[in-house]
Amino acid sequence: MNKHTVFVWAWLGFLLSAPAGALDRGADGEFGQRSSAHFELYQDVAIDRAGGIHGTRQFEQQVLAELERGYDQLDAYLGLRPGRKIEVVIYDPDVFDQQFAGAFRFSAAGFYHGVIRIRGATTLDVGLSRVLHHELVHAALDAAAPSYVLPAWLNEGFAEWFEARTQGKRHLDGYELAMLSSAKSNGALFSLASLSTPSFGHLNQAAAHLAYLQSYGMVEFLGNQRGERSLREFCDRLMRTRNLARSIQHVFRADLETLEARFVAELG
Repeated sequence: MNKHTVFVWAWLGFLLSAPAGALDRGADGEFGQRSSAHFELYQDVAIDRAGGIHGTRQFEQQVLAELERGYDQLDAYLGLRPGRKIEVVIYDPDVFDQQFAGAFRFSAAGFYHGVIRIRGATTLDVGLSRVLHHELVHAALDAAAPSYVLPAWLNEGFAEWFEARTQGKRHLDGYELAMLSSAKSNGALFSLASLSTPSFGHLNQAAAHLAYLQSYGMVEFLGNQRGERSLREFCDRLMRTRNLARSIQHVFRADLETLEARFVAELG
């Protein structure tokens, strides 16, 4: 998967005015529907032409199974368990591009804005799995605290960390660490204060790449302070209290500025 598609998923929602739950017209003006315990899946019937009706039904079952797997992992890793069904819409690729191309600056595989919206596919591969898991975090955070606007570094950091963790990736890889270290050496790292806007939509592609990676790195760093389970405790406390400073202090025994300084120092 082109990693740059990740960078627009959350902030795109802030640019869209369609009400949550509203379905746009598919290529044939119709969506098929399939449900599972925690999800309502809508798929543009035009995708049948690419996958065939039987292949499409199998694909829908696979997508719902993957979403349910992510739902269980959300609770295990972050203590999030949305009580309402989450809507997921899979569009014909051309329809997705036509409807949303003007809303963002990068090519996107999907985004969340009240509904998880996915650019069409007919097979469940690693790339689609990552998209689903990433957007699932945004949906779950929104369900847990719908009126609370998380700073973008934390919202995206949680999503990036969970996306990687559910694919078996436990740490930043060498390339990612080198990129952050280079940005530090060049004085290009962002302050967390500058990454605390509601979204990263104002950033260009290069800056967004770094902002998402730095956010992921910061969340991973927090998880390393007192063990991975501390992220679950932190997320649970934050969703209940909606007080970031106190939640950080309570769980990680330091204020955010101190933790940020430690994170930057560890980059070498």
